[in-house]
This record gives sequence, structure tokens and C-alpha cells, in this order.
Amino acid sequence: MSRAANFSTKIMTIVLCGFLAVSASSCAKSVSPETGYKTGISDPIEPFNRGVFAFNNIVDIVLIEPLAKIYNTIFPSFVRDGVQNFMRNLRSPIIIGNQLLQGDLKGAGVATARLIINTTAGIGGLVDVASAQGLGYEPEDFGQTLAVWGLGDGFYLVLPIFGPSSLRDTGGMAVDGIADPLRLLAHNTDNMWWYYTRLGVEGLDTRARLVKAVEDLRANSLDYYAAVRSAYSQKRHSLISDERPGDSAAIPDYGN
Repeated sequence: MSRAANFSTKIMTIVLCGFLAVSASSCAKSVSPETGYKTGISDPIEPFNRGVFAFNNIVDIVLIEPLAKIYNTIFPSFVRDGVQNFMRNLRSPIIIGNQLLQGDLKGAGVATARLIINTTAGIGGLVDVASAQGLGYEPEDFGQTLAVWGLGDGFYLVLPIFGPSSLRDTGGMAVDGIADPLRLLAHNTDNMWWYYTRLGVEGLDTRARLVKAVEDLRANSLDYYAAVRSAYSQKRHSLISDERPGDSAAIPDYGN
């Protein structure tokens, strides 16, 4: 690994440690008696977040949403489903690793079986054969792992382009990015465009599936910012609790 890469990794580690320290000392919200998860999310930097949110909203309206609609128009549903299946298959190593870190051996076994079945019988992951066999897709990331380990959200944080997050989940996203086998392969072979292309395609495909949900949220919310913040909190709560998020919690999640 180059000196620049080593330095970058050290900086990311320091930042992550800061995230964890603040998250661990953050004020708790109400606690669900069923899951022990802190519901709701604090937003002490709301003015800053609203500024970034407004910027993201403009970029979305001017650029990303039109591209998403073009994507939906040009490609039939079976092609878009193939793209989603392929991208999910590429993320399997990250999902398996986080399942193991969470102590969920059954979930790791299912994710491993999905990777093997979909890579072989599913033509490299284009077809989700595993789901037809009862092995459903379950997204896992290091932010969820930190939550399972008992770390709180920290506070709400809106990232440029990437959108809604939290201090904990931002740190988790950084760790997943560093540990991503595709990123490591791309970096070591000087083909980082592989990794960035995947991020872009994932973001576009995700946004294309949320066109109607986002339009409804914009049209029906008295405070669009607060509605998205609530939807984000609900979605993360559902994922951490291994529940299936409802449509009301569907929000753009560019690149993550």
C-alpha cells in the first residue's frame, strides 16, 4: 500500500474514533422496550443540516431526479431488476462480514448461500435465484453493526449528495468503504473507476425506484426536511431491528 493510502487510512481511523466517542456520549432518546434501540434522532446542528439538505434537494431536482426518470423510461423493469440484483451480489462480502461481526451466524450463512447461488445459477448475480428458494436479501452495514454493539446514533447528519445519515452511520459507511473487497481490488490494480462506477449505478438505481415516494413526500409534507429526517430514523430502526422497512421509510440513499 502506498504512503498516501496509509495516511488516508490513518486519517479515516482517527475520524471514526471521533465519531464513536461522540456517539457513545450522545444524549439518549426514548428506548424501545422490545429492541432496546433508541428511537428518534437528535439534530443539534439542524441549521447546518438544512443548508446541506437544501443543496442536495436542488441537485436532486435539477440533475439526479431527471436522470432517474430517464433511467426508468429507457430500461424495462427486468433490466433494472437485474442491475439491482447484480449490485446487491457485489455487496455480499460486506453483508457477510457485518453479519459475522453482529454474531448472526444464521444471517451470515444465508448471505453466503445467496452469494454462491446467485453468482452461479443467477448468471453472476443478475438473477436473484436465491430469493425464489426462500433465501431473502437482507442489507447489513457497519452502521448497523455498531448499533447492535450498543452504539447510539450520535446525531443526525446530512451529507452532501449522499443525503441523510448520522454520526454513527457516517463512520460505518467509511469503514464499509475501506473494507470493501471491490474497492481494495480496484485500488490495487489502479482501476478505481470500477468502484466509483458501482457507487454511481447503485445510487441511480436506488433513486429511480424512489421517484414516486419522493414526489409524494415533497408534495404532502409541511416540512420536507423533517419528514425525510423522520423517514430516515424509521428506516434505520427497521433495518437494525431486522424488520422490513415500510414504504413510508423509503428515502434516497445515494451511494450507500
